[in-house]
Amino acid sequence: MQHHVLVIDDEPDIRELLDLTLSRMGLTVTTAEDLAEARRALAMGKFSFCLTDMRLPDGNGLDLVREIVRDHPQLPAAVITAHGRVEDAVTALKIGAFDFVSKPVDLSILRKLVNTALKLRTEESETAGPDEQDDSPFADDMMDRLTGNSEAIRKCKDMIRKLARSQAPVMISGDSGSGKELAARLIHDLGPRVDQPFVPVNCGAIPTELMESEFFGHLKGSFTGAGTDKEGLFQAADGGTLLLDEVADLPLSMQVKLLRAIQEKAVLPVGARKEVPIDVRILSASHQLLRPLVDDGKFRSDLFFRLNVIELHMPGLDERREDIAELVERFLKEITEQWDESNPPVVLPDAMEALKNHNYTGNVRELINILQRAITMCEGNTIEVDDLMLEQVSVKESEPSLTKRDEDQTLDTYIEDIEKKMLEDALKKARYNKTRAAELLGISFRSFRYKLKKFDID
Repeated sequence: MQHHVLVIDDEPDIRELLDLTLSRMGLTVTTAEDLAEARRALAMGKFSFCLTDMRLPDGNGLDLVREIVRDHPQLPAAVITAHGRVEDAVTALKIGAFDFVSKPVDLSILRKLVNTALKLRTEESETAGPDEQDDSPFADDMMDRLTGNSEAIRKCKDMIRKLARSQAPVMISGDSGSGKELAARLIHDLGPRVDQPFVPVNCGAIPTELMESEFFGHLKGSFTGAGTDKEGLFQAADGGTLLLDEVADLPLSMQVKLLRAIQEKAVLPVGARKEVPIDVRILSASHQLLRPLVDDGKFRSDLFFRLNVIELHMPGLDERREDIAELVERFLKEITEQWDESNPPVVLPDAMEALKNHNYTGNVRELINILQRAITMCEGNTIEVDDLMLEQVSVKESEPSLTKRDEDQTLDTYIEDIEKKMLEDALKKARYNKTRAAELLGISFRSFRYKLKKFDID
């Protein structure tokens, strides 16, 4: 399809530069010097993308963005901000702008931004009629990965659809096991970057001394052990999405460098003298609330301001108990398929009621572990209450493994420790013959192999 772009700027030289740049990309370009002319153009023509300056003779470009979001929701609109005016960029993204570029405009960054926006517009045109919202069967199929029909989950799904149409940084909050990474993947997969990499990184799992190299890469010889050039996570995610999971665990020294990389859309590899441009959408996730960390001086307010443009809260199971039966059905099917077992077991009514009323400190992840355990423990093809092992386990006070464990350890993690030890003991007893070890435990070989992988037992 032939794309038509609307450019609004009051400076003739900038209009001419943008017109020339976009025309060379094979686009039809209409320019306007103020809001009034832009509004007339929008009323008369159909556009695939809009780029507007913030400061215009008859008003603010943000007013036009608000009107586009309201009256032309399928039209991606980006803004041109003054250099260093991060507040303007954040405001634009909050009200629904697709993205932003800073003056002086880097034409390579602009071309990438426009291509990303036009890809979104093309995909929507292929799946929806001229006046339809993006409710394509493809999007619905993708959303089925987020199981449930509770009010809390329906709100999440609606929010994810909207976030997928933007390039705004998103902070995904929620307790451990509530599905934050799944939400991030859906935002990526439903958006225009779906054909590019999705790179998740656990910020708390990287040693502090290696963080800069891991995020930004390094050159050969830049430090002891750097035998070759290495690209960082930002370069690996170039063109796609970078998920900063457990972002609250970043040390302050790294927060400064991360902020610069996000604002400048460029990274400086360790040992390099020249920055490398990057085109990455940033999504963040944390089970900790960042605002109290900002107040305590443990998290930079400017980075928080930049990452928390839009917040998506993932509800825990206590906020969506009506989804538990559907989740149980799905996970039982998936687990038995992974273990190459026969048909999924049937959960008796009293066992299902127990699952619905259980206090899930580990949310969906804990529910999956409970069901894995129940499949292993149940007789025949029926899961009873006792197979769930939800009751408190009483252990003698003299037992050192319990007295030394963390007070916050859940019942679920405690039982996982027991299960892992049983696997290791069976392996030793069978002299590391996996088939024999599975027989000693009374489970299938495939189930045993799955558990070895689950607990990372080599």
